[in-house]
Amino acid sequence: MVMPTDSPDFGSRDDAIRCQTYSPVRKLDGLPHELFALYWRDVHGPLCARLPGLGFYVQHHFSRERRANLWPRPKGVRNIDVVLDGAVEIGFANNEDEAEFIGASPILFGDEVNIFGWDAAFRLPSGSRTFIDRQANGVPNGLDEMHRLHVYLHSDDTESLRQCATTYANLLSNQPCVRKLRLHAPEPFDNANPLPPSPVDHHVVDDMLTIAVIEVGFANALQAQTLFGSDAFKSAQQYVSAHIQALAAFLVTGVYTYVRDGKPTAAGLRGSRTAEIIEQIGAVNHLEPAVTDLFLRQR
Repeated sequence: MVMPTDSPDFGSRDDAIRCQTYSPVRKLDGLPHELFALYWRDVHGPLCARLPGLGFYVQHHFSRERRANLWPRPKGVRNIDVVLDGAVEIGFANNEDEAEFIGASPILFGDEVNIFGWDAAFRLPSGSRTFIDRQANGVPNGLDEMHRLHVYLHSDDTESLRQCATTYANLLSNQPCVRKLRLHAPEPFDNANPLPPSPVDHHVVDDMLTIAVIEVGFANALQAQTLFGSDAFKSAQQYVSAHIQALAAFLVTGVYTYVRDGKPTAAGLRGSRTAEIIEQIGAVNHLEPAVTDLFLRQR
């Protein structure tokens, strides 16, 4: 079933994010994946959500098991050989808020050694761009309701890559089966001055130094495969093959939102699983100010 093109577009809700970072992550070797995911969701996530200045914070958890047939690789384009377990978006309303967050972040970065074996923060001084967003829920917290992918594009030519990624994103977002498309086109990563300033490995391989990332969501995998067989997509692939050198795609299994519009969500205040239980029970009293203020107040 193709989603109707007249469904509401909620993309404007991201306009308040004026600058941000996009950070792919890999779990610590030897740490069971389930334990990693739980700690990231329920321990690290709420800790980050309490830091001042933060305007937007969402975790995208990736599947390690399902990697095949996620995105067709254009002719002549090699695979980006990297293992990822997820990605983080951290956004701010302005540079002053970002500076406030950075000043308070050592407590957060010190926690990374508990779960991350590698991460890298790619800076987007002008933020990311949402082309379309037909997902009504702006604060998803749980297993992904869409078939969502993060598609990584690499080229050694930064300007050519950005132009290609923008054109590609525009072509894809105009397809009726695409429910969400968000483009991250960060500054090139500098291995001599890696970010974030945490005590884990941040070294980025060559095919990841200059990247653009397209987050694209479909109603289901069938819709994605239908798009891949279309003439419009095949034409777009020919264009992309002339401008990029490497590509990788990752399937999102869960999306967890901790801060939106500068305010912690239920997951940000209480932890992702607790927020899920509150929603499943329908315990609306736990979302009232009299309760949420208890979790913001310092005794």
